[in-house]
Amino acid sequence: MVAKSFLAASIPFRRCFFNSTANHVVNVQACRNLGPSFIGGAPRYMSSSIAQQFEEVKHRLASLKEDPGNEVKLKMYALYKQGMEGKATGKRPGVMDFVARAKWDAWNSLADMSKEEALKAYLAIVDELSAAQGATSTEEPSILVTVEDGLRIIKLNRPKKKNALNPEMYFRWTELMHEAAKDDKTVLTAITGAGDFFCSGNDLGNFMNIPPGGEAELANRTKEFLYQFIDAFIEFPKPLIGVVNGPAVGVSVTTLGLYDAVYSSDQAWFQTPFSQLGQTAEGCSSYVFPRLMGPGIASEMLMFNKKLSAHEAQRYRLVTEVFPHDRLQQEVWPRLQALAKLPARCLIYSKELTRAADKEILKKTNRAECERLCERWQSEDCKNAIMNFFSRQRK
Repeated sequence: MVAKSFLAASIPFRRCFFNSTANHVVNVQACRNLGPSFIGGAPRYMSSSIAQQFEEVKHRLASLKEDPGNEVKLKMYALYKQGMEGKATGKRPGVMDFVARAKWDAWNSLADMSKEEALKAYLAIVDELSAAQGATSTEEPSILVTVEDGLRIIKLNRPKKKNALNPEMYFRWTELMHEAAKDDKTVLTAITGAGDFFCSGNDLGNFMNIPPGGEAELANRTKEFLYQFIDAFIEFPKPLIGVVNGPAVGVSVTTLGLYDAVYSSDQAWFQTPFSQLGQTAEGCSSYVFPRLMGPGIASEMLMFNKKLSAHEAQRYRLVTEVFPHDRLQQEVWPRLQALAKLPARCLIYSKELTRAADKEILKKTNRAECERLCERWQSEDCKNAIMNFFSRQRK
């Protein structure tokens, strides 16, 4: 009965484990809706000490503030299933139901682990998450902003995840672009990253967060916020500078063509691995890259997943200037502080004159790219690629 009631709760389980929210790793109400079979009840075969710990799980889960990532959540799901039912049973779900397939694969990977070992491992993960998040409860937000003497700095601040973008970061970054555009105290805006990466692109866990409306709802919702995000770059009226402190992937690369200057560390590299992920171009790169780099290199990047070094990116005009890594901060920020003292209206008018002719083309390109991506995200190519990614992560 325990296993049956657990499986019957598939919809709230998805909301509980696969939907990220701004403030909670789990949707507490959705977890409660799973009933005692999930977090409140312990099987009879468990020792009394493990059973007691298992009873406390619901309180620990409810106290978590941050999303530990879908790999951890898949592992927790698999360990729970193994603890309740033992070795994986049933037929492997088809590729079109890639969330169910990922969950079954995670469970199946535990092979002959005993039920009690699985539940001990499950409890150990909860303990580890609780301890880690208790130690970082005052952690800074995922995007930091400072404004001083005309220079606004937007810093991606998720270094443990290589500054991978989740929906909250997309919304916040878009909001900050609009805020900077309207702020009279902002003359120049710079984008950079915390840690070793500038940005590793989309957090692929985003594609596991299936809403109640299914994959089509997720794809359409993502299409719209991506369109708004890119549109904020197209419409941005003031100088926009990229300070690329490390490797850049995906949308963090494609949008560089919409910046007014890009200064890079010599340790950075640039890649748009779209076809590896069953996806297509974004960020207006299908229009901008061929005009910056020439059609050959643009095709190698957008179609064939070519990786550019910082100096290659400069040669192909994606990067304005490359600095030795240990000199980037000392060289670039004083330069930008000086540029932020230039007359604001002159900079706005100059940008308008140089960008106006392309604006409508860019907006049409953005819409076309987002529509194609919406189709791609629901394709078997994309689902297989994401499944392969998570399979590699588990090894």
